[in-house]
Amino acid sequence: MQEGPIVKMTLAFSIDIIMYNRVLISKKEFDIARQLKRSATSIGANVFEAQYAESKLDFIHKMKIASKEASETLYWLSLCERISDFEVPQKMLNDIKEILAILSAIIITTKKNIT
Repeated sequence: MQEGPIVKMTLAFSIDIIMYNRVLISKKEFDIARQLKRSATSIGANVFEAQYAESKLDFIHKMKIASKEASETLYWLSLCERISDFEVPQKMLNDIKEILAILSAIIITTKKNIT
């Protein structure tokens, strides 16, 4: 399979989150670390799985799940951002917002192309 831009982007984002997760664990924020890692890595897993969808409707469904996980990830990062000693990298916040926008565009475009 050839990796498209969204697959590459979500894979790179997952790696960034896994590295940031270490910061949260070092601060003994185990619950937040677990929730953030789970939602963030699920984005890429669903995008990757969508590449093997059985139909356009299946593809849309998997992309919608990825979008919901991205929204949850934005929540956890926003929460961390509001806690003064967590120091969330601005790049991660920008990346998740971009991922959300791209997923939304993919879903809308795919829906328009269903025949």
